[in-house]
This record gives sequence, C-alpha cells and structure tokens, in this order.
Amino acid sequence: MKKLFLLILFCFAVYGFINSPFFSPIKSYIPVNSFQSIKLFFTTADSSSDQALEKIFQNKQSDIQVGGSGKVVKLLPGDTQGSQHQKFIIKLKSGQTLLIAHNIDIAPRIDSIKVGDHINFYGEYKWNSKGGVVHWTHHDPKGRHKDGWLSHGGKMYK
Repeated sequence: MKKLFLLILFCFAVYGFINSPFFSPIKSYIPVNSFQSIKLFFTTADSSSDQALEKIFQNKQSDIQVGGSGKVVKLLPGDTQGSQHQKFIIKLKSGQTLLIAHNIDIAPRIDSIKVGDHINFYGEYKWNSKGGVVHWTHHDPKGRHKDGWLSHGGKMYK
C-alpha cells in the first residue's frame, strides 16, 4: 500500500513539474512522441474535429482555436514582406481544405514538408470562401495569445 501511495505521489509531482514554467521547452520544436507534445494535442479543450471545422466554415466564423490533421495537397510560395510565413494547403478527411500560414519569423520552417505528407495542427481559424486559414501555429513570444503548433515528421514546430 505504501508503494502505491509513493507511486501516485510521484506521478502527481511529475505532472506538476511538466505543467510548471520551469518545463517550457527551450527549443522551438520538441519530438512528437514526448509526453508534452501528446498532452498538447490530446488535452487541448478547444481542439476541433473535421465536423466542427466544417460547421465553423459553414457559419462563416473566425478567431476560433482549432486543431486537427490533414494531408498536404499544395505547397505555396511564402510571404516575403512583413512577417514571413510558410504556406501550404491541406485537405481534411471531410474534403474541406485549409490554408496553413505558419509564421517562420517566430517558429522554425518545416523544410522537409512535401505534397502527400500528413500534418497535425493547432492554431486560430479565419474564415474565407475557400475553406479558411489557420494561423498562429506558433508560440506567442509576448504571451498574449494561445500558443499554436504544427507537427510533422516526428517533430513539433511552435
């Protein structure tokens, strides 16, 4: 019984440490198979399914935190003026397409991405007639906006 109590106490201590400011990753990406990355993807209260994204699109809503995954169908030229963004279009299982606009002035560029790749995302949705845009797929250096991220090829980009 004492060993069980110590194990539970240890688990709470590890959980508390992971959620503390001392654990925030120094690098802009961390391996997807780490506990922190999995926790981000599966415990985000406002992450969305394809059906929720479809409903948000149909209702022409914007400024909503969304999460999901899709297949890269087109790589686009990036922004070169103002904040630089890596841009690509993904297709969800539902058939809806999303433009991902990933700020590479704040987060690392995904150099290995190519058409046909699978990508997970979490960011802010903005409505447009072509399916919508997901941006804020990075951390907020000023701490005013909810952090977003992309995961691809075993790495988390934020």
